[in-house]
Amino acid sequence: MIELRHLRYFITVAEERHMTRAAKRLGIQQPPLSQQIKALEDEIGAPLLKRLPRGVELTEPGRVFLEAARSALDRVGEAVAAARRTARGEAGRLAVGYTSSAALHPLIPAVVRGFRQDAPDVALALEEGSTAELVAALQRERLDVAFIRVPVGEAAGLAIEPLTQERMLAALPAQHPLVAQAPEAIALADLAEENFILYRRPTGPGLYDAIIAACRAAGFSPRISQEAPRLVSTLSLVAAGLGVSVIPESMRRLDTEGIAYRPLSDAPDLVAPLLIAYRAAELSGATKRLIAQVREMVG
Repeated sequence: MIELRHLRYFITVAEERHMTRAAKRLGIQQPPLSQQIKALEDEIGAPLLKRLPRGVELTEPGRVFLEAARSALDRVGEAVAAARRTARGEAGRLAVGYTSSAALHPLIPAVVRGFRQDAPDVALALEEGSTAELVAALQRERLDVAFIRVPVGEAAGLAIEPLTQERMLAALPAQHPLVAQAPEAIALADLAEENFILYRRPTGPGLYDAIIAACRAAGFSPRISQEAPRLVSTLSLVAAGLGVSVIPESMRRLDTEGIAYRPLSDAPDLVAPLLIAYRAAELSGATKRLIAQVREMVG
């Protein structure tokens, strides 16, 4: 069987045109080198070198083999370099998921932009989904990492790290009486008689349950008139005057026409956490690089 060392030995002998000089360059003894070259010729079934009184020269098969051997070693070197770059997270592919509300948080575009600058040769695939959808995609190995809100239920095999959190705001139709009455902030209790529009619970159970719990702590159970399939969709329904909602503060960056936002004065603990989730084992180099970058950014 021909091994890479046989190719290196032969190339060195061909370049030096002398067995002893080649052995010295390779750091081995001359007799073992001659034996290895002879074994290579036996494996190929043709003489590669013509032995001369003061050196060697290539035969015709030897010249052909030399060119092919150099090409083979070059390809091996390229393969090794590519594997090392992938292990360092400088090449390869990375699939990143995010919730619609997380995408509006300034941390997420900063992370994506920084990663593209730091590892431009990594093929980056982005996917939007609900927290439940993203958790399932991670477990099925369709995603490598995801920025999520609060997961509820089974998250087996995943590591989930908190990154930051943001306050929740009330979103009201722009013509709602409370907008004029309370230009700075409102109390969650002031919304006790309102119709609520919330993100559908199966796709966002963490925020949904947090809002319900905060309302009950404020002394009422919210009257839910609509449940939207995406958190962003709730704003369209609010703008249409169908009710009010409670959303993460970063979503006001959408600047949706017809909506007024107010902080909640009586619900300081009602916050929207932002977390990063990934499989706990067998992280790719690109995944490790992204996670390290995120940790550094949130410090």
